[in-house]
Amino acid sequence: MKVREWQDRLVACAQVQRALFACGFPAPEPLVGPDRWGDGYALSAEQLVEGGGQAPDVPGVARRFAEALALLVRLAPSPSDIGTLAPSPPWVGWDRADEALWPEPDDRDGDLNAHAGDRWLDDIARSARARLLGIASPCVVGHGDYYSGNLQWHGEDLIAVHDWDSVVAQPEAAIVGQAAAMWPVGEVATIEQTEEFLESYLMAWGAAPVNAWIEDSWAAGLWARAFEAKKASLGGEDPFVLLTLTEAQERMQRAGLSTNQVNW
Repeated sequence: MKVREWQDRLVACAQVQRALFACGFPAPEPLVGPDRWGDGYALSAEQLVEGGGQAPDVPGVARRFAEALALLVRLAPSPSDIGTLAPSPPWVGWDRADEALWPEPDDRDGDLNAHAGDRWLDDIARSARARLLGIASPCVVGHGDYYSGNLQWHGEDLIAVHDWDSVVAQPEAAIVGQAAAMWPVGEVATIEQTEEFLESYLMAWGAAPVNAWIEDSWAAGLWARAFEAKKASLGGEDPFVLLTLTEAQERMQRAGLSTNQVNW
């Protein structure tokens, strides 16, 4: 069972979960809700998926993650066939209507836009966001928090994807890019792991690499990593655990962004 604050977007999230379960995708079967309950809460229940754990640390695991995400996106309903999924969760909230650079942090108090620390992250996020807002391709439905903690495996078989409250409607490159930057077990992705995920996704999709699409993906992953690093800075933690200067510069270059725009 789940109890959390009510958001209208949760209705569409549940529609996506039900549709994917009906298609045979490993989404837990929704049983109840979400329904309004109490003073502004949402209540729902889904089938328990027992057994398994996080993905094994074996060669080719990035390919398995990417293939499952490609299948999810292909089987998911069109954004036009469900209710609204806006606003996107904060960690992928570059597309929020608010003009402010940063959404409200999802797991702590404070205003990222007013936080004076690590302003280089603001510059990175502003540059990445401008690129992402310029994507002309249509939105698709995908998972906005697609990382190891939300995937349940039995050996090398994926048996459940969790956290369907994090469904988004965004350009496919952005959905894939966020996942590629965050997917590994117990850590954020290295440059090499991100590259492997993106290459595996394109192979699963059966699409030839397109430079603009790949750069958009790197920009989405960079924005997500900058958001998490800015949150760490707000909480007095070390942002470099989530994004080092060297890695940020490499990710910017791969996203087609100029590092000269950043006050390092």
